[in-house]
Amino acid sequence: MTQPLKVAFESDGVTLTGNLFLPDAADAAGPLPGIVVAGTWTSVKEQMADRYAERLAAHGYAALSFDFTGFGESEGEPRDVEHPARKVRDIHHAVTFLAGHPAVDGERLGTLGICAAAMYMSDNTASDPRVRSLALVAPWLHDAEICEAAYGGAEAVAERVKAGLEAHAHYEETGEVTYVPVVSATDERAAMPYDIDFYLNPERGAIPSWPNRFAVMSWADWLMYDAVALAPRIDRPTVLVHSENAAIPDGARRFHAGLAGPKDILWTEGTQFDFYDSEPQVTVAVDTVAAHFARTLA
Repeated sequence: MTQPLKVAFESDGVTLTGNLFLPDAADAAGPLPGIVVAGTWTSVKEQMADRYAERLAAHGYAALSFDFTGFGESEGEPRDVEHPARKVRDIHHAVTFLAGHPAVDGERLGTLGICAAAMYMSDNTASDPRVRSLALVAPWLHDAEICEAAYGGAEAVAERVKAGLEAHAHYEETGEVTYVPVVSATDERAAMPYDIDFYLNPERGAIPSWPNRFAVMSWADWLMYDAVALAPRIDRPTVLVHSENAAIPDGARRFHAGLAGPKDILWTEGTQFDFYDSEPQVTVAVDTVAAHFARTLA
């Protein structure tokens, strides 16, 4: 991996830590178009965002990956809480940082969201005119209907929301965060109670900086978040890269259909987790995204 610049910036009074990947000096000409990159829910930057940022730098972009508030190397309490609105604000401040960096042309900014970050990048784009171009890889884009289909029906969703609200009340009262695993093949309380190699394999995503813990209070905000409704508010050029064998392709189709601006979608092959670190999925995604940014950030 190309050695990035370690950077820090403020987000609502919290210091966030990121990696800024730049092209080789011989390939860099003048201020560069800048791309903010973020990955899956609960993830830290080293799991997939760094990979995509490094590859985008090889295509000539200044690409910033970072840890959200309360995750990884970034500051913030409570830790490891999936809080959509806070993550959107973090992205907004990441765009601000990148726009002001001396290596970056602040008039040519794009964002790339992988999996759940597709929702958060879309949310920021809907209200942030500085973002001129949006790319989504293996996007997880849900609304109430999709959540019911993904989580076992309306009753199961309601149970998770109730558990989330109770866990939040417990935190407000005691300062204690209730955690369960993000992924487990044996613990049915896990946010994803499945044997997922990417998250459980130390050669892939089971890295020391990722604690594999999910704050139960996250469920309410996560499940009541409507990303599909954002599409009509997005008039910037947008590309999606997805697969019928990846997560909730119906969400990608409905989101794409609702977009208000120029749009494209590439349907390719692979599971959700292939897009995080496997070939040919990463190369297909990076090449598609880089070409999209080349067209739209010229």
